[in-house]
Amino acid sequence: METEITSTAVQANLNVVWTMVAAILVFMMQAGFALVETGFTRAKNAANIMMKNLMDFAAGSLAFYVLGSALMFGATTAAGWIGWGGLGMPTLANGEGAWDWTFLFFQTMFAATAATIVSGAVAERIEFKSYLIYSVIVSAIVYPVSGHWIWGGLAGASSQGWLEGLGFHDFAGSTVVHSVGGWIALAGAIALGPRIGKYRHDGKANPIPGHSLVLGTLGVFLLWVGWFGFNPGSYTAGVGAIGRVAMTTNLAACAGTISALVTAWIIMGKPDLTMALNGSLAGLVAITAPCDVVTANAAVAIGLVAGVLVVVSVFALDRVHIDDPVGAVSVHCVNGVWGTLSVGLFAAPVSAGYGNGLAGLFYGGGAKLLGVQLAGAGAVAVWAFGCGTAIFFLLKRFGILRVSARTELKGLDLVEHGQDAYASFQFFSNI
Repeated sequence: METEITSTAVQANLNVVWTMVAAILVFMMQAGFALVETGFTRAKNAANIMMKNLMDFAAGSLAFYVLGSALMFGATTAAGWIGWGGLGMPTLANGEGAWDWTFLFFQTMFAATAATIVSGAVAERIEFKSYLIYSVIVSAIVYPVSGHWIWGGLAGASSQGWLEGLGFHDFAGSTVVHSVGGWIALAGAIALGPRIGKYRHDGKANPIPGHSLVLGTLGVFLLWVGWFGFNPGSYTAGVGAIGRVAMTTNLAACAGTISALVTAWIIMGKPDLTMALNGSLAGLVAITAPCDVVTANAAVAIGLVAGVLVVVSVFALDRVHIDDPVGAVSVHCVNGVWGTLSVGLFAAPVSAGYGNGLAGLFYGGGAKLLGVQLAGAGAVAVWAFGCGTAIFFLLKRFGILRVSARTELKGLDLVEHGQDAYASFQFFSNI
């Protein structure tokens, strides 16, 4: 008995340590997002974008702690549509034990990621105070409510949401995190309208290149590393399966990079770095939902499709004059949906060594799982895009959504913050 207790305690501690390490890796993704968005946009807005990424994490984390965690992981009400666990530290199934604090910390990192996704799509033209308001609302209400539908049961059976009850599967957040952020990003880009000079009178898009592909590339690598906490960490346990999830995650990212590069090369006639980088992120987003239930070969297929989708989506949005400076909608919304649906296509059955009981269409599992995944993706799309539209158009109604033309042309750094991100560099270069 003493050996059994000791072994159980060791495993419990291992689970805590691994989950904490994974959470810290996910936190590092904030730096990745900040560098990607800054590098893909103009130097005159660099400090503004860094400030947004700093504050959406700080404000969003507090909002999730005070209210969002209770809505997401409290005891379910209204047939699994919303949870409630009290303000502040939620009343979880096991009380306020060591694991509950670890769990809350891990989940806070995911909530912050969902809020950060929107930053790139609204870059270079949104008022800073409006962005703060949006971040708090999304972290406190929008993300937690739909998160409860799918992940509420992680806090115990009494917290299970309605989509989870139907068998919807989203292991690490293609829908819960990325689609939610992506749909809200789309709403924000539509409400704000395009940047000045983005589209010509004949309807064609003018390229507005970012100021540092070096920063953008470094940001993608940081996000890629962070994803090894995002996906394997979602087991919240130090078990052998984390290695398999890390492998499927990496394969999909690599495949997405290659297919985006080839697709862009065919369309543009040049091997475009920004498209290849977004292909990496597209593969990572797409594999996030099915990473625990698909084979390595299926992960490659999912990534290959994701890389094509992200490039096609970027050009499609430009055709309808939706200005997304960093491709956030194409990466997170489009491929969040694709990754969610891929569970219904590629989930491997128990006979292939996967013990979750799921089987996708390509493994003879029928269309039921695919139907559930489609219904879940659709429900979250309506919720997130609807809430995003309401938030941004309400801010627009109050006249605080978009900066003035003068501010946009001069740069948000100087006008909104009274700072220049590269002032010291310019000083030393003039000596």
